[in-house]
Amino acid sequence: MAATTLQAEVLDRLKAALAQALTETAEEILRVERADAVIPMDTGRLQNEQTCVDSAHARDGTVQIVTDAPQAARLYFHPDYHFRHDKNANARGEWWEPWITGSRRNEPAALFAAFARKHTKEIL
Repeated sequence: MAATTLQAEVLDRLKAALAQALTETAEEILRVERADAVIPMDTGRLQNEQTCVDSAHARDGTVQIVTDAPQAARLYFHPDYHFRHDKNANARGEWWEPWITGSRRNEPAALFAAFARKHTKEIL
């Protein structure tokens, strides 16, 4: 039988690297979403100030893109609104759906894999 030795320091470095990769994945998704100009914009606060990556639990494998704005749910869940397109040409409701169930649903995994390779190459 082969003996296996767990090296706590290496595992801690690996966990930190994967947490960083997960955070960078969420940040890249948010960057792309902003560049695609799909989040409804009036003053820009919803997109640029009130939406951010919460990586407080990244070491546990969870990051979130959160929006701290009272109007966010109303705008998101009512794609039937007539959104302004003068500031964000592609503004719409349900702007995260392509990442969840649509054409971009496989991109988060690919992004994470790329960032994980980048951050773990010296550990593994």
